[in-house]
Amino acid sequence: MKIRIYYEDTDAGGIVYHANYIKFCERARSECFLKENLAPFTKDGFFVVSQINAKYISPAKFGDTIEITTKVKESKKASCIIEHKIYKIASIKECSLNEILFEAQIKLAFVNNGKPSKIPENIFNFISTKLI
Repeated sequence: MKIRIYYEDTDAGGIVYHANYIKFCERARSECFLKENLAPFTKDGFFVVSQINAKYISPAKFGDTIEITTKVKESKKASCIIEHKIYKIASIKECSLNEILFEAQIKLAFVNNGKPSKIPENIFNFISTKLI
C-alpha cells in the first residue's frame, strides 16, 4: 500500500510523528482485508493488538511517498503475528523501493467478550494463505 506523506502526518519540521507509523501499518492491514471483501471483525469477535515490536530506522518526511508491506509471520488458532515494513519509494514511475524506514512485528489476538477466541475459519484461511 502506498501513502504520500502530508503536512498533517508530520511535526513542524516535516518529520513524520512516530505514532503515525503504527497508523500506517493499521491502514495497510485494513486494506488487505478490504481487498478480499473481508473485515477484521465478525459478530463473534475482533482482533486486538496485544504486542508491538517496532524499529524506527530512518524518518519519513513531508512529500515522501512510502510503501507499507504486510506479511503474516505466524498464525495460530486465536492469534497471529504480522510483519510490516515501511519503505521510502525512490522513484514513483518505477515504484522502486529505496530505503527501509520502519519495521514492526505486531501480534494480534482474536477476542470475544474480552477473552481469546478462535479466529473464524474464513479469516484464518485468508491470513494463513494470502498474507504469507
